[in-house]
Amino acid sequence: MSSLAEKDRPIVQLLLNTGTCPRCILRFCCVGSQVLYRHPHKDLMKDLQEFLENGGEKEDTLCLDGADPPCKRIRLEPREEGADDLNHNGAVPQLPAAGGGNAATESPAGKVCNVCLGILQQFCEADFVKKVCQKVNSADYQFTSFVFSVSLPPQLSVRERAAWLGVKQQMRNLGLPLAKDDIVQLKEAYKWIIHPQLSEELGVPADGKSLFEVSVVFAHPETDEECHFLATACPDCFKPAKNKQSVFTRMAVIKALEKIKEEDFLKHFPCPPSSPKNLCDALEIQCNNGAVFVAGRYNKYSRNLPQTPWIIDGERKLESSVEELISEHLMAEFKADSFNFSSSGREDVDVRTLGNGRPFAIELVNPRRIRFTAEEMRRLQQAINDSSDKIQVRDLQLVTRSAIGRMKEGEEEKTKTYSALIWTDKAIQREDIAFLDDIKELKLDQKTPLRVLHRRPLAVRCRLIHTMKCEYIDEHHFRLRLKTQAGTYIKEFVHGDFGRTKPNIGSLLNRTADILELDVESVDVDWPPTLAD
Repeated sequence: MSSLAEKDRPIVQLLLNTGTCPRCILRFCCVGSQVLYRHPHKDLMKDLQEFLENGGEKEDTLCLDGADPPCKRIRLEPREEGADDLNHNGAVPQLPAAGGGNAATESPAGKVCNVCLGILQQFCEADFVKKVCQKVNSADYQFTSFVFSVSLPPQLSVRERAAWLGVKQQMRNLGLPLAKDDIVQLKEAYKWIIHPQLSEELGVPADGKSLFEVSVVFAHPETDEECHFLATACPDCFKPAKNKQSVFTRMAVIKALEKIKEEDFLKHFPCPPSSPKNLCDALEIQCNNGAVFVAGRYNKYSRNLPQTPWIIDGERKLESSVEELISEHLMAEFKADSFNFSSSGREDVDVRTLGNGRPFAIELVNPRRIRFTAEEMRRLQQAINDSSDKIQVRDLQLVTRSAIGRMKEGEEEKTKTYSALIWTDKAIQREDIAFLDDIKELKLDQKTPLRVLHRRPLAVRCRLIHTMKCEYIDEHHFRLRLKTQAGTYIKEFVHGDFGRTKPNIGSLLNRTADILELDVESVDVDWPPTLAD
């Protein structure tokens, strides 16, 4: 894409005269050459001065050929009919500089830009790039590419609109047509400049799909209140949100700018905008790695260990949990900020999980380390298993976010196998319980158990007991092995929960029954994949 042409001359001269930096001038002239924005600030200023001084003699002063992709644009206003036309004889009249002097030579090179507030000036220099890279390197992340994001002060959108309206107003006063109605986004131009420098300094490519994000948050306290008039003009655009410190977000400001009439805007804000005294502040330079997911199966051998931390009214009831025994090792090795634990169902604190174990997955948030070999994962699994006799982990492996969905798919249709030690108040003989072995696909109606009613909604759930197998122990005890639909409350199926589960073992045997011990013997979920020992 070619850069400046003769028709851009009035815009260049006006913007230079009002304190706009060379790169913002290129944006307002819709220059899409990425390479051109990367030229040093002083060189661009010199080229603009020559462009103005030489008239039409050197029209291609800033023309560079390149295979740049088409750029994104900000649409500032609807295209007006005839906007692309020049005057009647096809030429652009010369525009006198403000004050009768040369606008280009009167614009000091060190002045803070009245549009970008310095972002396309000092924050494109090598010193700032090195500062960002020092922050990245000191954070000790593993990454093979990066995506760069930038958060801009919302008042930049107001200043951008004001600068354009200022150009439009003066061009109209001089009887000149306005040839453009959209400009290159500041964020896009900034990334064109900063990406190659960051990539060279960090030694990895910029990639829009990378999971490793480097972000910079800019602020400009001096001009913070410049958005406030929009709240009066367009109150519907500024609504408080719980997770926002201010109603003046970038999106709210852009929405208001789209809504406000031009004449109302001009009453409240100077066009062109005044030059600020100070540069923007780079408030934060942050790094963030995309989450890593680890899956496996756990066995729980203790009858005094909850799956997740047991805390009631802020008081911890038991010192540890399955979740903590596993996650503390993963957090340390992956150097993550936090984690989220999930599993295929859960067992009560006094229930053991035997057999092949229960599938689980852990999301590790913002990990510094992300690459582990199969051998390293085996060693990590062994470290977890050596740390406690209450749990054991198997098939520990890295998985994708999408793969975790398999753990939850069709959860209601899955089956689980249990072993329950049952007590009865009246004496029993082998023949009293033998008939239970013949019952198949027994349908239950289970009201939400009293013990979980504080955290689950009241409902009647239909569940199936697929098969049962009895093992007589003595006159008051027998062991019952059950294969059930996932989600069946086994304890309530035994004792009836004051009639809230029908039928139940007590009603089937016509006596009071209670459960003394319960073990989960299998969770029939074919995930995660079994690994060789």
